[in-house]
Amino acid sequence: MSLDSDVIVDRRRIRRKLTFWRVVAALGVIAAVVAVGVLASPASRAITGSSAIARVKIDGLIRSDQTRVEALERLEKSSAAAVIVHINSPGGTTAGSEQLFDALMRLKAKKPMVVVVEGLAASGGYIAALASDQIIAQQTSLVGSIGVLFQIPNVSDLLKTIGVKVEEVKSSPLKAAPNGYEPTSPEARAALDALVKDSYAWFRGLVKDRRNMDDATLQTVADGRVFTGRQAVDLKLVDQLGDEKTAVAWLVAQKKVGADVPVKDFKLAPRFGDMTFLRATAAVALDAVGLGAISRQLEQSGVTQAVDRFGLDGMLALWQPSSSN
Repeated sequence: MSLDSDVIVDRRRIRRKLTFWRVVAALGVIAAVVAVGVLASPASRAITGSSAIARVKIDGLIRSDQTRVEALERLEKSSAAAVIVHINSPGGTTAGSEQLFDALMRLKAKKPMVVVVEGLAASGGYIAALASDQIIAQQTSLVGSIGVLFQIPNVSDLLKTIGVKVEEVKSSPLKAAPNGYEPTSPEARAALDALVKDSYAWFRGLVKDRRNMDDATLQTVADGRVFTGRQAVDLKLVDQLGDEKTAVAWLVAQKKVGADVPVKDFKLAPRFGDMTFLRATAAVALDAVGLGAISRQLEQSGVTQAVDRFGLDGMLALWQPSSSN
């Protein structure tokens, strides 16, 4: 009986050691893959050698990103003959969108630049597009959503239902208001309304100035809705319909860029979750050492977008259709 107990204990010890080394091996493989990906990635490289038109892509939610700013500054100093910025974004934070707009404006001062709206340039995405003197969109692209939003979930009724009360001591009534744990006071709502209106006025002024828009047209486009590319041309939100070939033709005709100059990707530094190859390789590595559940979670591309959405803080310049069940 004692011998059987010793065997069971030994087996459990061996299993624990095996699990430990599996985890260590998986982490080692992932670290190696990430290192190779970072070294091989052109994300941090400026275009060198023969002159080319740099293709920059702005995708997904926009928020403050100093790495992206530094990449665009490197592009300013590169040998690129011009820049085509592809935008496919519903927007993001107002601060992040302003930061991106300023970086693109500095880039435009050094390089001929044109924006191509691939599918969506709404709210903060459209703020970024405004940095260019020429905006091109596809006929069915969605453009606009000129407006500002401040949202905070209010769980005060839920807390009452489950019997939870949040107590606080603060220096003044408007400190940390609204907080989501109690109904928003009229004073707090008025303060937030002033913030939103001030940012909205900045957004409207930016559109009016950059698009040379009269007050009547501005009043039509600045009510928060989106427009198709076809509608946006008539409303002066974009300059013409087309795609990257249209952008190249404009650069050749208006900026004297050579017709034979190639277009090359200039990648802004991607996060690990955006590296499809690395994510897939890591998933295979985890499967190989018996951690299949983790690998399947890594393979679900929706995780990154969900984390992004929870990471948006402050006022938003964001457009997103409501999801249906």
